[in-house]
Amino acid sequence: MKRLFVLLYLFIFLLKSAAAQQSTPWLKISDNKRYFQTEDGKPFFWLGDTGWLLFVKCSREDVLKYLDARQQQGFNVVQVMTLHTLGAKTVYGDYALKDGDISQPITTAGNNFDDKTAYDFWDHVDFVIQEAAKRGIYMALVPVWGSAAKDEKVTASRAEQYAKFLAERFSKYSNIIWLNGGDIEGSARPEIWEALGTTIKKYDPKHLMTYHPRGRYSSTDWFHNKKWLDFNMFQSGHRTYAQDTSLKEKHRHGEDNWKYVITDYNMKPTKPVLDGEPSYENIPYGLHDSLQPRWKDADVRRYGYWSVFAGGAGYTYGENAIMQFNTMGDSDANFGVFNNWKQTINAPGALQMQYLKNLMLKYSYFDRKPAQEIIVDNSQKRYNYILATKGKDYAMAYTYTGRNFKVNTAKLGFKLSKAKWYSPVNGTEQSISLKAKTGIVSFNPPGEMKNGNDWVLVLEGERS
Repeated sequence: MKRLFVLLYLFIFLLKSAAAQQSTPWLKISDNKRYFQTEDGKPFFWLGDTGWLLFVKCSREDVLKYLDARQQQGFNVVQVMTLHTLGAKTVYGDYALKDGDISQPITTAGNNFDDKTAYDFWDHVDFVIQEAAKRGIYMALVPVWGSAAKDEKVTASRAEQYAKFLAERFSKYSNIIWLNGGDIEGSARPEIWEALGTTIKKYDPKHLMTYHPRGRYSSTDWFHNKKWLDFNMFQSGHRTYAQDTSLKEKHRHGEDNWKYVITDYNMKPTKPVLDGEPSYENIPYGLHDSLQPRWKDADVRRYGYWSVFAGGAGYTYGENAIMQFNTMGDSDANFGVFNNWKQTINAPGALQMQYLKNLMLKYSYFDRKPAQEIIVDNSQKRYNYILATKGKDYAMAYTYTGRNFKVNTAKLGFKLSKAKWYSPVNGTEQSISLKAKTGIVSFNPPGEMKNGNDWVLVLEGERS
């Protein structure tokens, strides 16, 4: 009888596991190499969240609370560190590695989520992945964070063994994306990133992979032509224009994250690109001085619309308490965090990100491209710059300050039929009474001109 119960439990577990794996379709690169799509050809707009310390700071109950919230808010990707440090362990006290050796993951027999004595670090990772899949969420896994990879214990040969373990363990899940690197320049320990990239791709060729660089850099700075890199990612970072003082950095784009997109968008071979880490909501300007002002929801909206309208295949949001799953009193709290993550799970910016995804998926997707040519005299800089995009029978233009601007309808590529204002704050629409539909047409957004009075102008053509 006992054996029968064991077999029955195993059968139920396998059914649940299979259901979890089947609830998220495999992802691939679109035919035009600009975007993501599901294996059945549907558009996939990457709306990510940085849940970096999810595996080490959250219990199973907290995992479900977090995933439920992000699913309801429209997020479909969670970026997470598999190994933040070589001493990584779960809240249950289970270490990921033996003696901090990346080539020796600690695993136990079985995969019993109801028995903590048979529940190891990697079982916890499995649990999160499966629960994410049930909610249509993809886990973008960083194998080992950049700072941890600098440890002398991490060698190319050991990284290769670890990569093989990861690939073989997680290749069965459809909702995995690999983020090589981890807030580090590709020129730092390049042999590690090459070992991880090539080995994971060798044993797990179906999952997509990119590289997560340090702030103000892109994966294109080192790895664009690597076979293991399927799409590009940049980190626009957390500093203001005024804080960009490092002479070491190749790029001097400041907060203009759309410029990274343009650079990567025009590279050959063509690959999708997105901002994988802009400024976090509620984090101090520049990260490290808690007396600095904090980035707000308007700022994260600006980064999102700027980068996507410039040609990005998606966007990753972040919030200070969430990314480190902070509980007040935590000894490892960083970056002037002053909230519990369970409070900021509903931060304004987090609630507003869905409206960007909804807007992008409302219109024809794969034919969308940057369209700066439709904006007349777009010479203003920084926050007053207008970003535009268009498809076969629509065009959009984003203003962060709500300033007046003009559109050259001859550049639209379709006959203008109607127009409306779309609010990035709440997703509402306001129809525009067009006095002219041809030539140079002026548009005046609602409200007074100021930072954060952001609007999207949506122009639609006559549909056949």
